[in-house]
Amino acid sequence: MIDTHIHGDSRNGEDFDKMYLSGIDVAVACAYYPYNQYDDAILLNHLMRILNYDTKRAAEYGLDLKVALGIHPTNTNLDGELIFENLYKWIENEDIIAIGEIGLEDLSDNEYGIFKRQLDIAEETKTNVIIHTPRKNKAEVLDEILEILPQHISPEYVVIDHINPDVVEKVIGTDYTLGLTVQPQKMDKYDAVSILDEYGFDKFLLNSDCSYKPSDPLSVPKTIRELKKQGFNQKDIDKIAFGNARKFFRF
Repeated sequence: MIDTHIHGDSRNGEDFDKMYLSGIDVAVACAYYPYNQYDDAILLNHLMRILNYDTKRAAEYGLDLKVALGIHPTNTNLDGELIFENLYKWIENEDIIAIGEIGLEDLSDNEYGIFKRQLDIAEETKTNVIIHTPRKNKAEVLDEILEILPQHISPEYVVIDHINPDVVEKVIGTDYTLGLTVQPQKMDKYDAVSILDEYGFDKFLLNSDCSYKPSDPLSVPKTIRELKKQGFNQKDIDKIAFGNARKFFRF
């Protein structure tokens, strides 16, 4: 199994161990600094920690931690140039499999500028992006994201994450890959199963988004087991368990 969106810097070794023992072989660690940051150098240090330290911590427990780095909308009150410079290096060196997570939250001018710049870097370098949609005002913010994306990046590189029953109709007809987050206070496994049952398995990735907030690092295997218990086709289950993720991230 593959958990396509976690925040490994916020989880302890025991969580990595539980994930691996539950059948998760690979997880994608995304960048998220939990409070506003005004200094590029401090944020860069945090991103380097994910790349160079958390990957090693996870490996000690058998978990292959892939990395997505970028400027989360929480951290858009900084200049960003130092991060953009390093994004090019990480992409060239194949250190990261995506730019992420990036997106919009409060629809500030700074958010728009940094979001668009990272989309342009992704399009230029043919790199995937993991796009955050917020808990609050999700539909409004998603509309803004959907307006921006076609101007900056090809759909083949984009996963729009944290899609739930309230907004799935907005995106199901697009060419973007869609992320389903099973996390306390966001969406439970039954909602995820309902979405997959109604719209099919081909467009979706599955993740726990386990972070500093209330989380369940085992929500991916729990959802996969629920699909199996309800009698879904094993080929479809394999798509959401690992197949779609391998195809999208190309590993």
